[in-house]
Amino acid sequence: MIRKCFRTILAACLAISASAWAQYPAKPLRMIVAFPAGGGSDIVGRIVAAKLSERLGQQVVVENRAGGGGSIGAEAAAKAAPDGYTVSLAGTSEMAINPFIYKLAYDPVKELVPVGLIGTTPMVIVVTPSLSAKSAADLVALAKSQPGQLNFGSAGNGSLTHLAAELFRSMTGVVWTHVPYKGAPPALNDLAGGRVQVMFSTVPAAIGLIKSNLIRPVGVSTQSRAAALPDVPTVAESGIAGYDPQFWYGVFVPAATPKDVIAKLSDAVAQTVKDPGVVDALAKQGVVPASMTPAQFGDYVKAEAARWGKVVADSGAKAD
Repeated sequence: MIRKCFRTILAACLAISASAWAQYPAKPLRMIVAFPAGGGSDIVGRIVAAKLSERLGQQVVVENRAGGGGSIGAEAAAKAAPDGYTVSLAGTSEMAINPFIYKLAYDPVKELVPVGLIGTTPMVIVVTPSLSAKSAADLVALAKSQPGQLNFGSAGNGSLTHLAAELFRSMTGVVWTHVPYKGAPPALNDLAGGRVQVMFSTVPAAIGLIKSNLIRPVGVSTQSRAAALPDVPTVAESGIAGYDPQFWYGVFVPAATPKDVIAKLSDAVAQTVKDPGVVDALAKQGVVPASMTPAQFGDYVKAEAARWGKVVADSGAKAD
């Protein structure tokens, strides 16, 4: 009799739980962006959040949790309740670089589960307008003629904007001085003001200043020219073959989030990045939309971590 009652209660609880998840989402979601407002991740996150809100029938509110090269926001997402109501807009820095730079209080691979890829963007080499360089080859020649005199800004020690420059340095033999900032926006603003001369930026973070002619692009890292910057030559066109770092953006949730919730979110993300309005908005920011299943995206993240872990080791990059 007792066993029969227990089975009845258990079945009822499971039915209620299944019904609750079937109604997901029943309230607004928050999307944690681990970088400041105005940066590339924030811009992409807000484009995606707006359409994702329509897809899910609940508002997706962007919450900026900047600091630690993205590790503060990523930790907040990893430690959130695994109920599908907190998602993380994370990318190369948080998932593939920070584990090799910081002593993290969380394991991004184990504590953040991939939901879906959003897209990729090339790195763009930008210079202050007073610099004479018009191409990556010009920049190399100028840097070699003035060893140690050019300063390059970054979003912080160990950020992709730092490591992309270190990779370029290792491939070209230039010698210059690194000036780390607390995020891409202040670094780009100082580049526009001439306080640093060079920066390796994501396209979304820099494109506004590029279009306003406040900074000048001299090369993009993809093998073919970027659609958002068709007049900017590739680094390969300057004779530097194999230089191809890109920044990617994706959606993650805390581990232990129910699989059916992940499946629903994954489908919503995949449909969002196919939406013509989103495709157009991302393209204007230099982001190429892309889609992967959670399993495919998980394998991609692991491969990226192996790649950037080697760059970190070779460069000796350390946290601020």
